[in-house]
Amino acid sequence: MRKLTEKKLVLASHNAGKLREISALVAPYDISVISAAELGFDEPEETEDTFAGNARIKAHYAAQKSGLPALSDDSGIMVDGLGGAPGVYTADWAETENGRDFVMAMTKTWTMLEDNNAPFPRNAQFCCTLCLAWPDGHDEIFDGKVQGSLTWPMRGDMGFGYDPIFIPDGFDITFGEMEASKKHEMSHRANAFTLLKQCLT
Repeated sequence: MRKLTEKKLVLASHNAGKLREISALVAPYDISVISAAELGFDEPEETEDTFAGNARIKAHYAAQKSGLPALSDDSGIMVDGLGGAPGVYTADWAETENGRDFVMAMTKTWTMLEDNNAPFPRNAQFCCTLCLAWPDGHDEIFDGKVQGSLTWPMRGDMGFGYDPIFIPDGFDITFGEMEASKKHEMSHRANAFTLLKQCLT
């Protein structure tokens, strides 16, 4: 496994929430993070049907454009009662003419569960694949998951995405109600990052 020796990293994302989480996770390693958005990079088209495939597209694009190592995160929620949907299409479910609307996406998800008479608990899992890519084309892949269930109505405003309806196993509050430091200890992204730490020096 290749070690990351550079102290500057591009986050291949335009998502401000992900930038905050990743920056906090790498801070102890004295690594500074700049986002693809801050560098003015476009978002490459995600054409794969797996988290790993789309993570690779984003990380290699940013690494080639910047000449720096790049870290991408492809993540989403898989809902048992919807056959694993939305999965890699989680962000797509939130797309509108005016940007992403996750309140709409969460409402759509719950409505579909209701229409399907999905049983309780309405189990789901957040999945995250991190890809660390270098300008020479090498990459490392790390997968993380967190199990939980969905609730309604939405609760909390401290997270992003589907956080306000996701209750992780062993808790009675949603990710949207959870302090960021607590979520960072046990989220799908944190679980993937635990594996990524093997690359950090």
